[in-house]
Amino acid sequence: MRRPRENDAMNRRTTRQNRRRAAGRGGFTLIELLLVLVILSVLAAVVVPKFARRSEQARITAARTGIASLQTALDMFEIDNGRYPTTEEGLAALVEEPVDAVSWGGPYISRTVPLDPWGREYMYKYPGDYNTDGYDLHSRGPDGQDGGGDDVDNWSER
Repeated sequence: MRRPRENDAMNRRTTRQNRRRAAGRGGFTLIELLLVLVILSVLAAVVVPKFARRSEQARITAARTGIASLQTALDMFEIDNGRYPTTEEGLAALVEEPVDAVSWGGPYISRTVPLDPWGREYMYKYPGDYNTDGYDLHSRGPDGQDGGGDDVDNWSER
């Protein structure tokens, strides 16, 4: 039969060995962590552009909706005053009464003239270059430049 002191020594030795084994199994290796990072990077490279395109498409749709709202307000201005605002009066004539307005019934839009989805002003010109009987109204689109194929306007068939 063993003595109690031998049992204590053996238990301590076993406990130390178990701790060492547990410490070796508790974490991830550097290679495992790098592999997970590579997998996440590949997934992000595939998924992020798809969401970015959806976001840009949503902004283009919002710009079309904004132009449609402004067109409605401009048409109401024209019904009340017999004309559209001049280029100089601009879209501000929908919020504040112009000096020579005949029968201004506004404001035709609430608060202030809205910005396009990219945070820039809508461009207004009366008489228009493209709509010679009316006005041209457009957003310069994502790049902020006239032309380039990304403008949203009231004269194109899109």
